[in-house]
Amino acid sequence: MNDNKIIYILDTNILLHEPFAFLSFKEHDVVVPMTVLEELDSIKDRNKDVSRDARVAIRALEDSLADATPEEVLSGVKLPEADLNNPSGCLSIFNDYTLEQIAGTLSFNENDNRIINAALHIQKQKPDNKVVLVTKDINMRLKAKGAGLAHVEDYRTDQLIDDIQFLATGFYKFEGDFWQQVEECESETEGRNTTHYVKRDLVPNSYMNEYILDETGHFAGKVTGWDDERLAIADLSCERLMAKQAWGINPKNIYQGMAMDALLDPTIDLVILTGAAGSGKTLLALASALEQVVERGLYDKIIVTRSTPEIAESIGFLPGTEEEKMAPWLSAITDSLEVLHKSDENMNGSLNYIMEKANIQFKSVNFMRGRSIQNAFVILDECQNLTASQLKTIITRCGEGTKLVCSGNLAQIDSNYLSAVTSGLTYIVERFKNFPGSTTVHLNGVVRSRLASFAEENL
Repeated sequence: MNDNKIIYILDTNILLHEPFAFLSFKEHDVVVPMTVLEELDSIKDRNKDVSRDARVAIRALEDSLADATPEEVLSGVKLPEADLNNPSGCLSIFNDYTLEQIAGTLSFNENDNRIINAALHIQKQKPDNKVVLVTKDINMRLKAKGAGLAHVEDYRTDQLIDDIQFLATGFYKFEGDFWQQVEECESETEGRNTTHYVKRDLVPNSYMNEYILDETGHFAGKVTGWDDERLAIADLSCERLMAKQAWGINPKNIYQGMAMDALLDPTIDLVILTGAAGSGKTLLALASALEQVVERGLYDKIIVTRSTPEIAESIGFLPGTEEEKMAPWLSAITDSLEVLHKSDENMNGSLNYIMEKANIQFKSVNFMRGRSIQNAFVILDECQNLTASQLKTIITRCGEGTKLVCSGNLAQIDSNYLSAVTSGLTYIVERFKNFPGSTTVHLNGVVRSRLASFAEENL
C-alpha cells in the first residue's frame, strides 16, 4: 500500500447499505476484515431483504479479487480505475483472526471488537497513513474512539446534503407581496391556465415544480421551466389550491393544498411528502388515490406498503395471506381509510366494499422487488427508514401509468444505521428536484388534533 494513501477499513453494515461501497474511495486503499466476510456469509442465506445486498456485496468482492493470488489478496489488489487521471487504490482482505494471540485493547468475543482491533493493528503498523474505520453503527464509532482509533467516520458517499435544514421543502415563500418584487413580467393565458414569465434571478435557486408563495395568502404559483434569463411560473392562486378536493377531503392549510395539487396531477409520476407526524401525509395520499381510482378511473388499483425496520427485513411467520400478515404493520393506513370512509357521505356500504372497489392491495416491501407495476397508484409510507438503494429498487418497479407517493417523517427514523441526512427519503428529495415528473412538498403544521400539535411542538 502507498504510504500517502488513506486506508479505509469497512464495517459489514457499509456493504449492506451499499454493496459496491468499496469502489467509492477513489485513489485510497480499502481493507475488508475477515470478520466482515463471515458476517456477510451468515446474512446471505437468511430470508430477509438485506440478504440480497449481502450476496451482491460478496459477488462484487469476488469479481474484484478473482484473479489474485492469496498473497495479493492480503497485500492489496488494484481496483478498476474510474478514469486515467484518477488512479484507483487497492482492495485487500485482512485476516483479523490472527490477532487473537496479540494482546488487544478489546476482547475478541464480539465481531465489532474484532473489526476495531483490526483497525487498531493497521493504525499501529502504518503510522504514516491515515487509518479510518467506516461504519454506520454509532455505538461502534464510540467504542473505536474509546479504544484509541484516531479516525472513525460514517459512510457519506451517498449523502447529498450536510444538514437537514438545507433539504428542499418543495416551496419558496416570499416576504410580503410577490408582485411587489416583480420588476418585469410577461403573461400567457391558455384556457383557465396562466403562466407568468419573470426574471430568472427572482428565484435564483428554483427547481422544477417548486411552489411559490408569499405572505399575503393570495398568490401561489409553480415553477414549470426556465432559461438563462426568464423563469416560467404557472399561476395557481391560494384560493384554488385551498379549493382542491379528493374523496370528500379538503386541504386544511396551504401546505396540504400544494400536496393535493401534486397528488391529483396526472402529469406528476412521483410525489414526495415530508413532514411531522399528524401533518396529513397518509390521509391526503389515500384520499387522492381513492378519488383517482374510483371516481376518475385514472388508475386500476392502489398498492400500499409501509416501511419499518421489521418489514424491510421480513413479515415474519404470522398465518394468513400477505395482506393479513401486513395488517398489523399497516394499521396507520387502515385508520386513515376509516376516516375517509366516514367523511364520504355519498358512499354506502362497508369499509371492505370500498377496499374492493378501489382494488386496494397491501404489499410487503420484500415483494416489490422484481415486479413491474403498471397503471397503479402506489403509496410507500414511512420511507424515511429505507436506504437510497432500497428506494431505487422500488421506484424502478413503477411502469407505465403508475404514480408513486413516497412519504415520511425524517424526525422519526427507526433504522439503526440511518440518519436524517443519510435516509433514502432525503436522497430522493435531492436527486429528483429537477425531474419534471416529480414534486416534493414539506407539510408544515400538525392538523391531527390540538393534542398532537402541542406534543409535536413542545415535547
